[in-house]
Amino acid sequence: MLNCNHQERFLKMGLALGCLQVEQSTIAIREVFGKYEDVLEPGCHCVPWCMGRQIAGYLSLRVQQLDVRCETKTKDNVFVTVVASVQYRALAEKAVDAFYRLTNTREQIQAYVFDVIRATVPKMGLDSSFEQKNEIAKAVEEELEKAMSAYGYEIVQTLIVDIEPDEHVKKAMNEINAAARFRAAATEKAEAEKVLHIKRAEGDAESKYLAGLGIARQRQAIVDGLRDSVLAFAENVPGTSSKDVMDMVLVTQYFDTLKEIGASSKSNSVFVPHGPGAVKDIASQVRDGLLQGNGAGL
Repeated sequence: MLNCNHQERFLKMGLALGCLQVEQSTIAIREVFGKYEDVLEPGCHCVPWCMGRQIAGYLSLRVQQLDVRCETKTKDNVFVTVVASVQYRALAEKAVDAFYRLTNTREQIQAYVFDVIRATVPKMGLDSSFEQKNEIAKAVEEELEKAMSAYGYEIVQTLIVDIEPDEHVKKAMNEINAAARFRAAATEKAEAEKVLHIKRAEGDAESKYLAGLGIARQRQAIVDGLRDSVLAFAENVPGTSSKDVMDMVLVTQYFDTLKEIGASSKSNSVFVPHGPGAVKDIASQVRDGLLQGNGAGL
């Protein structure tokens, strides 16, 4: 508290004696009886008020930033809000122009930004305005640099930080994007199902082909076994014919079939003719069926 009180006391004493301190990155404009006299650099200066000299004001040389929101319409009749950020500063060598020629620097810059944006964006579509943000910023910066240099200001940089369409437009754009993604996902899913069905069909066809080969080999083995049995029986038992051997084999197969039907717990009742004459009839029916099948194949 004592240090602050001492500083305030020294400041009041300096002003009373006509001494003035200018801060760093700041310049002061000194006038004499209301007329411009000099630009005071940072440091301590003598401004004798008794001789009509006074400080008209201060001018900061630091970089300042102005954010401007401008509503305009694109070429495809979509209203958007363009947010521009302008960084500028006063030039020390043109401090007189910067201090005296403009009443409100920020409003002047804002007016130029509005003018350039509303002349540039309506020539672009909505998508193009997003893609060409740098071109918009460059046009604004060139126009501001040309206009503000005459007033003692330098445009350091101009940025288009955002382009905001209307909420309904943004919602519609999101829906279009979502629909396109759903359509792509549905196409990919359909392609995956198609491949799955094709592979399943190929697997089923291969399975049936292999099953057919197995059945064919099984039947071939049965035929080979029956042929070998008939030949061996005819050789070992003189006086028997192939027909007698086949009848015996069929009777054996007949009894094996009845055995399997009786042993199965899931079989239903099966009524078949049974007796010595029935066996002969079954053999005849099987033989006739084979002959008819061979005749149809020919």
